[in-house]
Amino acid sequence: MKIIDTTTFFEEHLMMELRFNILDPFIDKFIVSEARFSHSGKEKEIKFNKKDFPKFESKIVHLIVNKEPVDIIKRPNLTTIELRQNSILRIKEQRNYIAKSLNEYSPDDYIIHSDNDEIPNLEHFNFKENKRKIVIFNQQLFYYKFNLCLPSVPWFGSKACKFKDLKTIDLLRATKNRKYPFYRLDTFFSDVKHQNVNIVENGGWHFSNLKTIEELERKFLNDENHSEYEEKGHSIKRIKENVQNRSIDYDHNAKKDSEERFNSTSLQVIDKKFLPYYIQNNYKKFETWFD
Repeated sequence: MKIIDTTTFFEEHLMMELRFNILDPFIDKFIVSEARFSHSGKEKEIKFNKKDFPKFESKIVHLIVNKEPVDIIKRPNLTTIELRQNSILRIKEQRNYIAKSLNEYSPDDYIIHSDNDEIPNLEHFNFKENKRKIVIFNQQLFYYKFNLCLPSVPWFGSKACKFKDLKTIDLLRATKNRKYPFYRLDTFFSDVKHQNVNIVENGGWHFSNLKTIEELERKFLNDENHSEYEEKGHSIKRIKENVQNRSIDYDHNAKKDSEERFNSTSLQVIDKKFLPYYIQNNYKKFETWFD
């Protein structure tokens, strides 16, 4: 049985260094999907190069998505909703492109998918002992620094299943973050609701926005929520204020489509003992990423 780690890439070199070093003892192959278009539709250069990670080069497969999705809305003056719809289509295309490199694997091999800043904790999880169809990792959510987090917000980022149970990477990503009871008959007709789920507590780390100020601005202008960022007139000045104030302009506990979701939320400092061993053991190397 092999374990295959899959993710997408924009320009997160630090995240990939962490990912490869933390997961290497448990992973047989790393698959990285990169697109020539950002989620906002801007054409970009290919920035990932597996030769930058010589220790892991033989285990890395780098895929390049050259085209926009065929169902992108193409006309002037798109609405905010349409811009977001296009972003979602581009994300879906980049994720599902990973399937092009999976045909060599066996039905019982496991496929893990995460955004590249979501790293599952595999130190105490054994896929060979897993009896469930879907594995979901409950992860700690961090912002800006390795030790700034939102401890009250569970983050279900990394998800896994056997290759024989994988329909698409995007559907695996969209799997609902709960185990449904046996009497929920709708689960038999759903691709994202499952009864046979293993939710792994202490399931890893989501290092969101671990970037420089300039990198954060590029991300906000090019990611899935770029239209909302532009609409609210955010700027480098606001990003700096948030980092300095240990805060984010988002409330994860607010309703998804409410204006309250953009309320400011304070981050908390935690001890580095809760971080991956690779970060703890290389504290001097990463000390600028601590608050």
